[in-house]
Amino acid sequence: MNWHYIASILPALLSGTQTTLIIFITTLVLSIPLGIVVSIGLRSGWRPLQWVLNAYVWLMRGTPLLLQLIFIFYGLPMVSIYFDRMSAVFLAFVLNYAAYFAEIFRGGLQGIPQGQYDAAKVLKLTPLQTFRLVVLPQVVKSVIPAVGNEVINLVKDSSLVYVLGIGDLLRAGNIAADRDVTLIPLVLVGIVYLALTALLTWGLRSLEKHYAYYR
Repeated sequence: MNWHYIASILPALLSGTQTTLIIFITTLVLSIPLGIVVSIGLRSGWRPLQWVLNAYVWLMRGTPLLLQLIFIFYGLPMVSIYFDRMSAVFLAFVLNYAAYFAEIFRGGLQGIPQGQYDAAKVLKLTPLQTFRLVVLPQVVKSVIPAVGNEVINLVKDSSLVYVLGIGDLLRAGNIAADRDVTLIPLVLVGIVYLALTALLTWGLRSLEKHYAYYR
């Protein structure tokens, strides 16, 4: 193993990792709340809103994220709508993952028995208090495994920004591998992705244990 060579490409890989983490964290922070809001809207009694949200979820889940990235950055300028590269990435990722999270949270909401709502009314809790104190903690516990799968997928999907020429982890490794004709950068990229997914897996399991008291 050529440690001198590894040290020489490490700054580029760390810079790419930083970009990957920015995309990952921003998408997660924005898409989960949006997914919760959409899931509540999907369960509302207003038909026009349900139709619009169902169409949105169907479109986002039914087309590849890569296509959505290309459409937003390269396609929308044809109708005079422009986004810079990072804005296009954030828009595509947030809209895509919010749709997946919305379906996950909708399933969680459907699993709450009506008796929970009735008990909250007896205790004179407001609808907001009922959702925050009674419903949401139980929903979070039930959806953690499914949300965890999407979180892990998000780490790997972040490599799709390569198509827009953004210097993420994979692009940094690929440039070094092509330039130096060696697989070492790609091996290091794989190690970083494995480390990130291992860390997230540990965090999600800890979160599951935290909510275990609802059993």
